[in-house]
Amino acid sequence: MANAKTIIYPVGDLARAKEVFTSLAGARPYVDEVYYVGYRVGDQEIGLDPNGHRQGMTGPVCYWEVDDIHAGLQRLLVAGAVLRQDVTEVGGGRLVATVTDHDGNDLGLVQDR
Repeated sequence: MANAKTIIYPVGDLARAKEVFTSLAGARPYVDEVYYVGYRVGDQEIGLDPNGHRQGMTGPVCYWEVDDIHAGLQRLLVAGAVLRQDVTEVGGGRLVATVTDHDGNDLGLVQDR
């Protein structure tokens, strides 16, 4: 079973986006780097990606936590999703992958080792 765990927003101006999301979350980010800013709101992670637009993100992407990212990705591809980003390690052992569904929505998978 997958759980919706992380939502990543592509942002053009990281400093201004941080102001808005810090106000919205009511807390400072727990990760504050030039390549990613992350907030924890309950069990949910909200991330800001200043490189997202350059990587083709057109809007927020929800990442679903799975135990086996390779098996989860294969299930989505068999169901008709189209591969957007193959399994990639993004640091700290975290693996991500992205597909696009029939309606053009990007769906993410995440596995923490």
